[in-house]
Amino acid sequence: MACYYTAEESYTILVDCDGDTLEDSDTNTASDIDPLNEFSSHGAPPSSTRGWSGSTAPEHNWVPPNLMAPEIPPFMATPGIAVTVDACEPLNYFELFMSNDIFELMVEQTNLFANQYLSANPGSNYNRRNMWHPTDVAEMRKFWALTLVMGIVKKPSIRSYWCKHPILATPLFSGVMKRDRYEQMLRFLHFNDNTLSPPRNDPLFDRLYKIRPFIQLLSDKFSQNYVPNENICIDESLMKFKGTLLFKQYIPSKRSRYSIKLFKLCESTTGYIWAFRIYQGNVSKLDPPGCPDSVGTNGKIVWDLILPLLNKGYKLWVDNYYTSIALFQNLSCFETLACGTVRKNRRGFPQTLTRGRRSRGSSSALRKDEMLALRFTDMKDVYMLSTMHDERTVPVSVRGGTEQLEKPKCIVDYNKYMEGVHLADQCIQPYLVNRKSRTWYKKIAIYLSQIAMFNSYVLYKKEAKGRSYPFLDFMLKILSDILFTHAPNPPSLESDDVQRLFGKHFPSRIPPTPCKKSPQRKCRVCYKKGVRKDSSYYCPSCPSLPALCITNCYKVYHTELNY
Repeated sequence: MACYYTAEESYTILVDCDGDTLEDSDTNTASDIDPLNEFSSHGAPPSSTRGWSGSTAPEHNWVPPNLMAPEIPPFMATPGIAVTVDACEPLNYFELFMSNDIFELMVEQTNLFANQYLSANPGSNYNRRNMWHPTDVAEMRKFWALTLVMGIVKKPSIRSYWCKHPILATPLFSGVMKRDRYEQMLRFLHFNDNTLSPPRNDPLFDRLYKIRPFIQLLSDKFSQNYVPNENICIDESLMKFKGTLLFKQYIPSKRSRYSIKLFKLCESTTGYIWAFRIYQGNVSKLDPPGCPDSVGTNGKIVWDLILPLLNKGYKLWVDNYYTSIALFQNLSCFETLACGTVRKNRRGFPQTLTRGRRSRGSSSALRKDEMLALRFTDMKDVYMLSTMHDERTVPVSVRGGTEQLEKPKCIVDYNKYMEGVHLADQCIQPYLVNRKSRTWYKKIAIYLSQIAMFNSYVLYKKEAKGRSYPFLDFMLKILSDILFTHAPNPPSLESDDVQRLFGKHFPSRIPPTPCKKSPQRKCRVCYKKGVRKDSSYYCPSCPSLPALCITNCYKVYHTELNY
């Protein structure tokens, strides 16, 4: 049976979801309804379009691209190091980020928290034994350097770094700081005054309050010390954490399934981390200045990170987690171009591009004002949005260079400039201090200091001009300078427990002193057995120069692990 509609019903059907009609002008043609009918693609033509539904975004504003090049605003920033470095040494670049003001903050808050804890817990072991005494900047720098060394020298527990067993012995740690003192400082390490924290039901409550001053200081230094080049990218990183935390993430597809998420803005070519934000959960009310509500929650993350770089001609690269038409359009209004992969069901994306099956190597595109929407078929379909490209393709070698495949230039550029965050993560990953801890803010502080180490390495390589170290040697040079150069008594790197069991050892008489011509000292082996016996012989080859009975003890000391 035939269906009949009134004039009002017919008008309603013809009106799209944005209120535009197909009868607004005299230029309405079949190509206005189906713009894919008249543009050429590198593959098979798409299937016929379906009728519009009330939930489908309007598509008649998308037109064939016709190789129309977008308008590229000039790049107005001056990239490079924005501060003066006294000397081109690794430690000088590291101190641009981890400067004295950061260590002074940690010293002040650590001493304050220790006093608060001891006052509230008079029966604590730290009180009964008078174990705790205030720390200072010099000691805090050594403590922090030892903590970073633990990311290079991996051991099963913190106490194993002070173990005297010949297999596990690392003399550096016991030479720099006693184990009990290190554990005390780690126990009381703090970054903010707990007594000033707003209650949880307060609108001003901050989930990152415990580490907020440390985050703010480092974040400011990241952006003040360096100006990134015109290609920048935004992506997220995960810091492994399995403890109890409200904003901990669970992502089954990732290797670190339980983690704390960080959003990072990086320079695409070097990986320099210029800005970062820590995900605090859905309760965080992110509202950066000038950001329209239409860009959505993910778009606000991008806007918050890139806000100081707007109106300078930057080119932004993002993945499909952030890409949206509303975000790219608003960034374009502020002289900032963007390109990224996009989900095919993203609001406003032309669905005519997603229909039908294509052969490998085929591409098709549509344009609306400054926006290019593109579909490329390789092993699977890839969808792109860009305000800086046209639909041109370039030849790319595949399968070991034996084949040539025409790829859209926007995809080639995306693969080139979207690796900034991964460059930083790959460099830091082998040296992460992944020690289990229930105190999340300490893990974040250590992780951020390792990011500062990487950023200082990027600046150092730019200024070193061919004289740079590999990243591992760069870290070792910085840590050695902190632990040894400024130390009044550099620690011995030799371990008596290792040296006494290996090598050649010959007894010698204890040299005379001004008071005694034939001095004697307690025998090390006899003293351990509870026997008081003096000897005039010692071993000059052992680091501790132990006195030993020449008869039997000398042999026992140099051949038995547990003498």
